[in-house]
Amino acid sequence: MIKVSMYNNAEGKIIGFSCSGHAGFAESGQDIVCSAVSVLVINTMNSIESFTRDTFEYKENEKSGMIDFKIVSELSNESSLLLNSLFLGLQGIQEEYGQEYIKFVPQNM
Repeated sequence: MIKVSMYNNAEGKIIGFSCSGHAGFAESGQDIVCSAVSVLVINTMNSIESFTRDTFEYKENEKSGMIDFKIVSELSNESSLLLNSLFLGLQGIQEEYGQEYIKFVPQNM
């Protein structure tokens, strides 16, 4: 199962996320849920880096499938839109494939 937590600032805006695990929907290399989540997550991070001036921190562990990403500067409108788009896309995957493959969990900061 992929577990996703969204980081929110004091105003309730999404400023980052933590994503870990593997969906287990299909065999490695054939798992469309893992692939879809990976594409959304990596594209969001690349887009924030390429199209905004926001600074961020991130950690990753390929073996466990963990990525932790957080905006550390003031949140721009562009990054806010990109992070909200990520959340919407992940919700869509969860609705399509179910909570046994992707689950949102509260973030402990």
